[in-house]
Amino acid sequence: MSLKSTTRTDVNTVELVFEVSAETFEAAVEQAYQKAKKNISLPGFRKGKVSRKMAEARLGEGVFYEDALNALINEELTPALLEADFTLVDRPQIEVEKVSKEEGVEFKALCITKPEIEIADYKGIKASKTVKAVTDEDVQAQVDMIRQRNARLVSVDDRAAQMKDEVNIDFEGFFGEEAFEGGKGEGFPLRLGSGQFIPGFEEQIVGKTIGEEFDVTVTFPENYQMEEYAGKEAVFKCKLNGITVEELPEADDAFIQDATEFDSLEAFKADAKTRLEAAAAREAEGAFDTAIMDALIDKVDAPIPNCMFEQRIDGLVANFENMLKQQGMSLDLYLQYTGMDIADFREANRERAESEVKLRLALEKIADLENIEIPEEEIDKSLEEIAAANKLTVEQVKRRLPMADYVLDMRVTKAIELVKENAVAEEAAAE
Repeated sequence: MSLKSTTRTDVNTVELVFEVSAETFEAAVEQAYQKAKKNISLPGFRKGKVSRKMAEARLGEGVFYEDALNALINEELTPALLEADFTLVDRPQIEVEKVSKEEGVEFKALCITKPEIEIADYKGIKASKTVKAVTDEDVQAQVDMIRQRNARLVSVDDRAAQMKDEVNIDFEGFFGEEAFEGGKGEGFPLRLGSGQFIPGFEEQIVGKTIGEEFDVTVTFPENYQMEEYAGKEAVFKCKLNGITVEELPEADDAFIQDATEFDSLEAFKADAKTRLEAAAAREAEGAFDTAIMDALIDKVDAPIPNCMFEQRIDGLVANFENMLKQQGMSLDLYLQYTGMDIADFREANRERAESEVKLRLALEKIADLENIEIPEEEIDKSLEEIAAANKLTVEQVKRRLPMADYVLDMRVTKAIELVKENAVAEEAAAE
């Protein structure tokens, strides 16, 4: 292979021209013939016994050129890219400029290259850091949560149904005089105000007493999942069988001892406050980190090839699809439920993808500017942890991981730490 020229034709676009000698081309054509000959059949010849010369005479001189050229592209493109010394971010578009037995082959490759990012003032980024104050109401909410978990249902028979009651009802739905499928239930438990039924249904049970029979008139929503019911008015003939309410236990030392590992209500509250304060500190730290990274993203204004965004969207979609599979759902079914198509879903992920690509480029540039390198012992320790977790040897891990990318990830992590260590937190008053 001989690199003939390297020409930058546009931002992040390089045209690469490289040549392959006649001898190398001839060897590729011969190899293509050897692979194909067992399937060549010509009149008067047994299958697999046709010579190359005869095949070219009957089928055309270039009969093996396509396979030979494809093989040459796979073999010769990488050395050409290494000699040109730039990083690709997408598969090159390859064209054959000329081909002949006497002169060999000339290829032209249109390459999309990794953008050159300029990043400055990445040390000393300022961002606010607000830690939410933990109030007595927040602590009481933790107590009430424990009470709610230990609530018991108590029957009520001396009053009418109210919102938040759990009622037991029989019902049957009708369009006019005709009952419809799926509109009947007996002994059905329903918490009033839960929104479990069609809008307006639960509100019409309020004020009814046990044993009372009554009609509930509602209209199915226009976007109801069963299209034949959408927008139709229905009457449900109902009977109220029972009313129960949640009875919360008294919040005292005895309850806390039964429901938790604490000896007193005050001890539980003290621990709850400590936990809430720690959570508030973590939340503030997370928001601070996000603000720093957002500021770093804003510093990236270089043109970035769209293919990098599309590739990141591909990754986000694949990750989401894998998550759905773990939950027993397919992406197609999810899109049906949400009323989106794949183009809508990809577009919904575009902003996130663009931010992640910009952030990654910024951090890689910072790693270069700061000459961040990862010591071999640190790499080995990390690989040993992966090997132990997956019951593999370090050598097996190295064979399975793209090590250059893995080390780059470690350098990027160090760059994140550097930016965060040098950021300035502007403390804001706790709310």
